[in-house]
Amino acid sequence: MCRRGDRSVGQVAKDFDLTETAVRDWIRQAEVDTGRRDGLTSSEREELAALRRENRRLREDVGILKRATAFSTETR
Repeated sequence: MCRRGDRSVGQVAKDFDLTETAVRDWIRQAEVDTGRRDGLTSSEREELAALRRENRRLREDVGILKRATAFSTETR
């Protein structure tokens, strides 16, 4: 609605009980997703978040394995 010029950011925010900042952020992200603005697309953001979660899990797994190895070495 805002991008088409049907309503202002303020009108959309009021109509949907949102903050103007949230509406502006969505507009900005839509412009990135359509290639009209530089930045990470929504799918790239999702992939990055998933990779960060996986990286965190793998680091935790490595830590557990290191502790298990140290424990195993100590008990010999």
